This record gives sequence, structure tokens and C-alpha cells, in this order.
Amino acid sequence: MSDKGSPREPKRAPLAWAEERRPGNEGGATREGQGSRARGGERESTVSARAVTEAILGDLAKAERGVVVDSPPGAGKSTLVVAAAASLAERGERVMVVGQTNEQVDDLVDRLASEHGVLQIGRLSAQDYTPTPRVARHPNVTARTSVADLADHPLVIATAAKWGMLTDSGIRWPWAIVDEAYQMRSDSLLRIARLFDKALFVGDPGQLDPFSTALTERWLGLNWDPMSSAVAVLLTNNPGIPVHTLPVSWRLPATAAPIVSAAFYPFSGFSAATELSDRAMRWNTEPFGLSSFDLALQTAADTGWALYELLHRHALRTDAEAVGACAELAARLLLRGAVAVSERGSHPVTADRIAIGVAHRDQAAAVKRALRDRALAYPVLSGPERDVTRVVADTANRLQGREFDVTIMLHPLSGRRDATAFHLEAGRLCVLASRHRHACVVVARAGIPELLDAHPSAEPVHLGVPVKFPDGWEAHQSFMAHLSRFRVPGK
Repeated sequence: MSDKGSPREPKRAPLAWAEERRPGNEGGATREGQGSRARGGERESTVSARAVTEAILGDLAKAERGVVVDSPPGAGKSTLVVAAAASLAERGERVMVVGQTNEQVDDLVDRLASEHGVLQIGRLSAQDYTPTPRVARHPNVTARTSVADLADHPLVIATAAKWGMLTDSGIRWPWAIVDEAYQMRSDSLLRIARLFDKALFVGDPGQLDPFSTALTERWLGLNWDPMSSAVAVLLTNNPGIPVHTLPVSWRLPATAAPIVSAAFYPFSGFSAATELSDRAMRWNTEPFGLSSFDLALQTAADTGWALYELLHRHALRTDAEAVGACAELAARLLLRGAVAVSERGSHPVTADRIAIGVAHRDQAAAVKRALRDRALAYPVLSGPERDVTRVVADTANRLQGREFDVTIMLHPLSGRRDATAFHLEAGRLCVLASRHRHACVVVARAGIPELLDAHPSAEPVHLGVPVKFPDGWEAHQSFMAHLSRFRVPGK
């Protein structure tokens, strides 16, 4: 479990997201605070984000044990990690940076090396690691398997697993920066705590909890529960550590930030950094007749959301009709030549900027097969930009931390007879609903609200374990209530 359920004083009131639809507000977003102007013409979102970042960096200078930063989706977490690492290194501090996967570590190395070319960066890795092109292209990056070979580098970056395997090298870092700290189990933190004096923990409290295939009930409520997140253990044992929350999302549009904030971040809240008028989707071609797929895509382009609802029935997990609908929606996006317009400019929505998110790996495999079938059915979808087989189809666990222009979600409860704890997990739904910059289309069979009513949340209460919040059952109900306004009947 993570500390999402820890009783923490709310920093801001949750944003109201159930506002009635009205012209110019079809996404249900409130205009108040959505990128309004501050003095000097600068947006309030930019001013507040800068103020929080400066407060965080100020706390680093005077921290006794560490600092925690809660980051909602797309709030600039990686930007903060890069800025903090560079700031500490420029002050003469030696910093160890901890990522959770090799992909995350390589991304951080690339960002740091690109933005701070004078810093010497060490990439600590396993014996079989081969530097990726985005790492190898930087002359100020050195990849080694021994930490002793990187002793003169002010920044050394590696996965938590690699740091935990170090034997006593005699090297101790004044600072550690732990990225994606809510994904890190407490036992992983315990293995590396001996290596540093102070730490900055940055992560998203609304995303998926640390995962294990082993049964963990035997440790619930104990101080040494290995499935508690690193942040939960840190705050339990160090209640005086300052906690900051990044206030805006640069990824989520104004149609999505209020909904995601209220459903999954009710204690902290955040707003969109952009206004409703900043982002739009248009098409290079007219719709093909009156297809329900085109209607769903147009609804998503206009409002930011669409619920493509199939007829109610119980189905296999790899529901062929639902899987086919996900693939067809992705193909139609490419066939119609979707164009994303934002504060970054205008660009076509290419295949690699579309994601189809699912709950299970066998569903992801089924979607990939369906995408290959669409490639055969639509020969015009060729080339790197329109190749439908390049659409990303994966589970929420693997999509976590990534960003796309448009996402298509196969709802975790679609076609099910029951609502298990796995499928009610608030973090899983949050990940699937917060990867997009422009629009999200949810594919589901009718009957999910009735399924939720028939399976009320009834997880056992364990002594010494904070009640998990937000509650997955309530988050699903709230999310479906919002989507009901954008329902498009499937064929």
C-alpha cells in the first residue's frame, strides 16, 4: 500500500468538476483558475508553478532529513527532478539519483545531459546493460558497472535495484533524489538508505501502488511492511518532513484536469496550466458517413471525452467486440488525419502519439492483433506516421509516466460479472484516464454503474493500516457519472 490513504491535511479544496455543461464549457471544466492572467501578462498557473518550485529548492537548502513532492499527472515532475539535481550539483553537492526502471533512468540521463552539458553524469548499470542511443550520444555521460569508477562524477544515476545491490564501497552521497517514489517499495528504500544523508522524494500519489505477485497480507499493519511505498514509510517515521504539491498539470487539458483532480486527488487538487481555448483537434477529412466511431471521435475532439458504449453483456476478458472497437477508433483517427492544436503549435496525430490502455496483458496482445488486422483492412495506413500497428497498446502499469495526444481506454470493468479489488484500483483508472493531452475515448459495455452498485466496496479493515483514499469504488462511480454525458452508442 502507498500513503494515498494517510490522513494528511488538505492543501487546497478539491476543484468542482461536475459543473453543468454550457456553451464553451462542454468538458465540464471550470474556467476559474484555468490559466487566467496574472500581473504582467503571465498566467497564474505559470506563476504558481514557479513559486512552488522555488519553495521546494529553498527547502532543499535548509532540509534536515529531506523533502517530499507530490506531483499530479503531467505536472513537470521530471523537470523538477532535473532542476533539483542540477541545483544541488552546482552547489558542490554530490547527488545519487534513483529511478525505478531503466527506461526512466535513461530518460533522466538524457534530460540532464541535454540541459546541463557541463555536468559530468554517471550512468550506473548492470553488466549486460548497453547504453541506449539517447544516452550514448552525450559526451558528458559515462556508463559504468562499478560505482568506484564514477566516484568523481557529481551526479550518478541508476535504478533502485542497482543501488540496492551495491556492497559497502565506502562512498556516501550527501543527497539522493528518488524519482517515482510512490512506485518504490519500502524494502527497496531500506536497502539504499545507508548510501545517503538527505533525500528529495518526487512522485505521483494517485498512480498505481507498488506491485508484487506474492501475497502480502502477513505484513499488513506492521512497521516493516515491504509493500508500503517509500513515501509512506518516510512520512510515518519523519512526520516533520515538508511536503509540497505541484499545483498545475501541463499535460492534461482544461477539459480533463478538474475531473482527474476531483476523482483521484481530492486532498491536494490541481488545475490545468492551459485554458479551454488553448487546445483543439481538427480533421483533414470529413467523416465517413454517420459511423458511430466518427461520432465518438468528434465528441472527444469537441469535449475532451467520449464513452463508446457497447450493448450490455458479460464477456470474456479479451472481448473481441470491445477490442475491435478500440482498434477501429485508432484506425479512424489516422484515416481522418487528426491534427492536434495546442500551445506548442499544430501537428498531425501520428500513430506513436496514440495509445490504447488496458488492464491485462492478454488484452494488450488482443488489441495488437486487432491493430494488425486493421493494417490489412486499410492499406492506405502505411508509412511511419500512419502505420496503425505503431499505435501503443499496453497495460496501465507500462503506460504509467507516458504521454500521448489521444488515448483510448478499454474500461477495466467492461463486460465483467464482478468488481474485484484489482479492477476497482483507483490508481489503475487514474493512469488510464490521465495520459492524454487532447482527448480520451473510453470503450466499455453498458452496465458498469449497475455492476458497481451490485458490488459495493467491502475491503477488510486492518489494524495499523491507514484507510486507502481515494476509494476505488467511489472514483469509478464519479468517473462514470462524468462520462455518461458523452455517451455514444456503439454499433
